Amino acid sequence: MSLVTTHVLDTATGKPAAGIAVRFERQDGSLLAEGATDDDGRIRDLGPDTLDPGVYRLIFDTGGYLGPEAFFPDVTIAFRIVDGTSHHHVPVLLSPFAYSTYRGS
Repeated sequence: MSLVTTHVLDTATGKPAAGIAVRFERQDGSLLAEGATDDDGRIRDLGPDTLDPGVYRLIFDTGGYLGPEAFFPDVTIAFRIVDGTSHHHVPVLLSPFAYSTYRGS
């Protein structure tokens, strides 16, 4: 498992959101990894096993999942890594007109 993992739950359907493209970047925009959520709405292997402390971001292509009329065509979540060896899980709860996130385990 990589240091950073994520998953997306479609709260409108109550099911995992499969096929969402996700980019993992440093704060300066340099790409670390990219992938897509699996049938369980998860990406378990997204980037390196260790990272330098700093601010990173995940960018979710929610428009590709919700369609061309999506209110949120993408969702960007910036977060800080203090311990570059500790697992960081960043889940997203998504609906057509809202999203939320939290630090998972």
